[in-house]
Formats: sequence, C-alpha cells, structure tokens
Amino acid sequence: MVGWSGRRKTLTILMFIAPTLLGILVFSIYPLVLNTFISLTNRGKFRPNPDCSSPIWNIVEPTCWLGEPPKGLAEPYAFNDPILKNYTDLLGGLFTGAALVAVARLVLILLPLWIAWYVNRRLDRQLTRPVSSGLIWLAGLVGAVLLGWLINAPAAYSALLKSGDFIMVNVRTVLYVLVCMPLFFVTGLVLALILHNQNLRGVPFFRVVLIIPWAASTVAIMMTLIWQFFFRQQGTINQLIGSALNNYRPVTFLNSAGWAFAIVVLVNLWYTYGFFMVTLLGGLQSIPLDMYEAAEVDGANWWKQLTSITLPLLRPVAMPVIVLSSLTTYKIDAIVWALTQGGPIAGAGTPGATEFVMVHAYKQIFQTQAFGRMGAFAVILFIALFAATLYSLRLTQITKGATE
Repeated sequence: MVGWSGRRKTLTILMFIAPTLLGILVFSIYPLVLNTFISLTNRGKFRPNPDCSSPIWNIVEPTCWLGEPPKGLAEPYAFNDPILKNYTDLLGGLFTGAALVAVARLVLILLPLWIAWYVNRRLDRQLTRPVSSGLIWLAGLVGAVLLGWLINAPAAYSALLKSGDFIMVNVRTVLYVLVCMPLFFVTGLVLALILHNQNLRGVPFFRVVLIIPWAASTVAIMMTLIWQFFFRQQGTINQLIGSALNNYRPVTFLNSAGWAFAIVVLVNLWYTYGFFMVTLLGGLQSIPLDMYEAAEVDGANWWKQLTSITLPLLRPVAMPVIVLSSLTTYKIDAIVWALTQGGPIAGAGTPGATEFVMVHAYKQIFQTQAFGRMGAFAVILFIALFAATLYSLRLTQITKGATE
C-alpha cells in the first residue's frame, strides 16, 4: 500500500516533470502521429485540408481544431487507396529483380572486409599475433577491390540508382557517408598525433587555429559561399591554375557530377575534422605513457605502437564520434544546398549528383508540395535512423555504464 506521503511524493515528482512531458507530447509525439497520418493520405498542393466532418481529423489535424475555412483547388485530402500507396511508390523499385540483384552484388563486395574483421577478432584473443591487424585489413581491402572489379560494381551501382528517386538519393547519401568517415577519422587522427607530440612548440596556438573551421560551422552558409567562389569557372582555383599554365581553359567544377561530389566531401571535411581532432586528442592524452615506454623496450616501432596500443585504446572514444558524425553527415543539408543546391542536374525530374536525402526532401516539399508522399519519406527515414541509432548504442556500448 502506498501511503499519503508516497502519493504526495509522486505528485510532486509529476509536477516537476510535467512541463517536460508536455513538451515531449506537443513537440515530439504529436508531430510523429500527425506525420504518420499524413503519410497515409494524398495530401498535397491542391489538397491542403482534410474533411473536418470526419471525427479522426478533429483529433490530429490543427486546421480542424482552429476552424479554418477549407481551401484548395481539389477535394479535401483523404486516405489513399491502397492506404500504403506512398510507401510502395517510394520503396517499390527496391524490390524488383534487377534492384535486388544489384544490392546482393554490392553487399558481396563487403565479404572480404567482414572476413578481415572476423579474423582480427579471433587473433585478438590469442596471446601472440602471427600477422598484424593492419596487414589483414589491407588484404581485406584488396580482396574487396578485386571482387568489385570481378562483379562489375559500377554497373550494379548504376542499376540500383535506376530503382527510383528515393532509392537513388539514399544510395548516394550512404556512399557520401562511407567516403567521408575514413577521411574525417584519418585527418583528425593525424592532426591529433601531431598536436600530442611532446616536442612540438606552440601547441596552444595550433590547437586554436585548427579548431576554427569547426567553431565557424555556426556560420556554415557564409563560409560555404566562399568555397563556392573558389570553384566557380572564374573562381580562385581556375585563376591560380590559369596563371601557372598557358592556354588553360577554366573548368566548371560544380557543373561536373564527379567534381561536385568531391568538392562537397572536401568542404564537409573542412568543417568536421576539428571535431575528430579534439576528441581523439583527448583520447590520446588519457593513454598512459608507460605503455609506449614498455613497447619501445620490447623493440616495437612507431607503426606497431600505433596499431597495437593507440588505435585499440582509442576505440571507446572513436566509435561514438564516428557513429554520431555518420548520422549527422547523413542528414546534412545546409552545406550542400549552399554549395550546389543538389546539382548538377542530369535531367528534368532526376535528382542531381549531390542531391542527398535532406536536400531532396527540401526540394520535394517546397517544389512539388506532395506532403503525403514526403510524410512517408520522413517515416521511412525515421525508422531507418532510429534502427541505426539503436545498433550504434549496442556497438559502442556508450550507455553501458548508465544502465548497469
């Protein structure tokens, strides 16, 4: 039995957390419910309002609450028939025979890397390693490249891009993340190792200078416009090359699919390496120097110390950073929009070479105004990112201490 004091404590706690619960209900739960309902409808530019005579819309639709007059050029929007039409339109192309074969071929390329991970995991349990982890990973990478050449990975990638706009932008975004993460980590690690050198003078100055791009990310739009000017046809890069080479014809970097993709990666690297550098530098400073001294006594060179001491001990620090940065890079929009606006465009109605997930969603919402379709778009992304977050928590064990 709970006494009066127990009820009073419960009410007191509820009064304290009531504002937070109300905020979660209004700003999180309700938008999720409304967006899920909209994803099942044909709401769009010509059907902006529902039929408020239906009781269900009086529960979830604010225009019905507020008594706004109906507007639009067509009938009020309603549930689709079939009800999952928006979802099948977005994902239907992925389940065709050609798309499934392309996915299987691309996943097969990862098999050598998985084997390398499995072998390293088994060897880590032994007292001595006959082969270093770096060589095993190198063999896995070479195997993945050779396998990709044998099964014609570019053709499989092209076939997957033809499965629909939704599949295209998501595949390109995943590729973008896979290209960015190694660059972020390696650049941040190299700079962290340099700043961690005890013989380097002026370390505080270099730390401040190197952290400026990350600190300036709050004004990313302005800085990105400067990067855009660098790569214009009459921009800084072409002028510098033209001054060094005779008869040089300026290159329109941002109008080339390959160059535009590479430039977006470069600019995002500029904004992000500082985050990796600072975090990894903190991890390096927590590693006892006695371990390196003992390794030197045993005859371990710099590379052996890096692969056997530094990288394994940095894993608890590096994994959460990589996961967090991966999720942030996946939903990046401001930098890409300011730099290329998703272009260059291959044709009418076709997503551009740098039209990643959030850029595509932004253009679809404000250009086609197919709100029901974009509601399904948001639901699918929410489920995918939520699953990725749960898996990352298990992989990094970042909440292990809090739950034990």
